[in-house]
Amino acid sequence: MIRLLLLCLTLLAAGPAFALRPVAAWWAKPDTLGLKYRQVEITTADQVKLVAWLIEPSPKAIDRHTTVVVAGGDAYNMSSNIYTAWALADAGYRSLLFDYRGFGHSQAVALDPQRLYYDEFATDLRAALAEARRAAPHDRVGILGLSMGAIVGSQVAARARPDFLVTEGYAGNLTGIVAYQKAANNKTVTLPAGAAAYPRVAARVRCPWLLIAGTQDKNTPLADSAAAVQTARRKQHRQLLTVDCGHLGAQDKLTERFFAEGYVRAISRFLAGGTA
Repeated sequence: MIRLLLLCLTLLAAGPAFALRPVAAWWAKPDTLGLKYRQVEITTADQVKLVAWLIEPSPKAIDRHTTVVVAGGDAYNMSSNIYTAWALADAGYRSLLFDYRGFGHSQAVALDPQRLYYDEFATDLRAALAEARRAAPHDRVGILGLSMGAIVGSQVAARARPDFLVTEGYAGNLTGIVAYQKAANNKTVTLPAGAAAYPRVAARVRCPWLLIAGTQDKNTPLADSAAAVQTARRKQHRQLLTVDCGHLGAQDKLTERFFAEGYVRAISRFLAGGTA
């Protein structure tokens, strides 16, 4: 059964959209995998209603008193990330998954399918981060941003000061993504107005930041993550973890006995002050 569900997840996640492709229906819920969770409704600063799942650590694991807010990519919905939550729970982490506006069961809004992301998605993540802090006030609370979620994750980290930031598929050069998609796939991708300020975001991220990058990733190149580490100032604690994979392939590549086991262990080492 678990293998069948993992196959379904792999098929869902195959191929990043690099332009918005939301889906309303959840393919599964956390309890499909035996995870203890509760569904919560979040209201953003601009009064948009979001739906989220707060997922508890596995009872078999030692509670790390750490909540990971997972900011997903530009396609499907938060149910695409329940295996990530499963791996986190198995290692003792609490996680919060949420649907951006226009995704899943969150409030419906009109979205341009050619848009790489919306500035409002950072508003959504900021509200999710606040909910995680409210729900577990004694936890460390940080962000795991995946692809598009790495864009909005860095934006939120620059202002909301989470305890940590982990990104996979980080895009440092948004105009480079637009140009690559046009050249490689003849796909027109547009950027929101706030993208003009994006080149200044990385320098403002003060929290510990682990950047996970695929050596074969052509969509969000390794060089983007490497630059964020190389340009860090003295007091900015950043690490780069390179994985022999393509875009968002690190969790699968670092699967051992269990899905993403090595991936989560690398995050744990980083959060403990060691080398990922």
